[in-house]
Amino acid sequence: MKLLITGGAGFVGSSLAISLKQNYPKYQIFALDNLKRRGSELSLARLKAAGIEFLHGDIRNKEDFDALPAVDTVIEASAEPSVLAGLDGTPDYLINTNLFGTVNCLNYALKHKANFIFLSTSRVYPIKTIETLNFEEADTRFVLTDNQPVPGVSSKGIAEDFPLTGARSLYGTTKLASELLIQEYNEFYGLKTVINRCGVITGPWQMGKVDQGVMVLWIAKHYFEQKLAYIGYGGTGKQTRDMLHIADLYRLIDWELHNLDKVNGEILNAGGGVESSASLQELTQICQEITGKTIPIAQVAENRAADIRLYITDNTNVTNLTGWKPQLGIREIVSDIHEWLNENRAALEPILK
Repeated sequence: MKLLITGGAGFVGSSLAISLKQNYPKYQIFALDNLKRRGSELSLARLKAAGIEFLHGDIRNKEDFDALPAVDTVIEASAEPSVLAGLDGTPDYLINTNLFGTVNCLNYALKHKANFIFLSTSRVYPIKTIETLNFEEADTRFVLTDNQPVPGVSSKGIAEDFPLTGARSLYGTTKLASELLIQEYNEFYGLKTVINRCGVITGPWQMGKVDQGVMVLWIAKHYFEQKLAYIGYGGTGKQTRDMLHIADLYRLIDWELHNLDKVNGEILNAGGGVESSASLQELTQICQEITGKTIPIAQVAENRAADIRLYITDNTNVTNLTGWKPQLGIREIVSDIHEWLNENRAALEPILK
């Protein structure tokens, strides 16, 4: 099998590429990336050592696809992943990458009759609708209740039939627009596709920043003994997310790669679920226990643009269709990232500190 992974030097793309190559050494895997994100250059040696062919290119450029070899499956893992991207009034890079880039990927897949696995985001769900859900404020986190004003949400989290009317961030909008185009290519061109709406993905080799990759950021700030802040919602640190370890995401992509006919045309929510969720306050406690360090955390009451109080993925649909569900919890994720920081401190310190 021949595979193209876009965003192949990024956190998700490189992790999937390396795991696939380890499990299927005879597969030929190409990793395409423009190396824009700081830290992505660290992936090049890892990809080479794994026997993966790196291709320096940009999904925004149709010409970069013309030179690519034919493949059997495209895994579209490229993105400008920041929820804050474009909100300063300059959305060009975001839109050109996350929307027009997807079009180039789709046309390339269609040209070679390749299957198409798309990594979308939970951010396609509208902010105001999420913010008006019924929740309870527990001692350390916000919690969804079963009694809700809209369909597609319960104490288990948000499901695929959650209403899509409303604004969701420019990032979320470009991913939703891509989803709509993918469905058209599936229906009218016969392209075999599956869309995965992922919650917060995390794990070793993610270069965490304030606006994206918060799990790694939180652990790294403890590790390097720097400052953090609980921003928004009164500065209590009760805002809650589910976290999906990259190894758990890999198991789903592996299954889809080899069983695409069973989920062709599907849109699947995939995240950590309630079992692998934490508030910032709870995450701080775990970070303190695993790193052995306590750092100052400021409290900023005002909310940031495009932020949400809580997001938990309801994995019922994906589990019913594929049998997949996450296996790694929050403590295991923090331990794994902490070990990675220890092993690669010299390379990571300039980026994460």
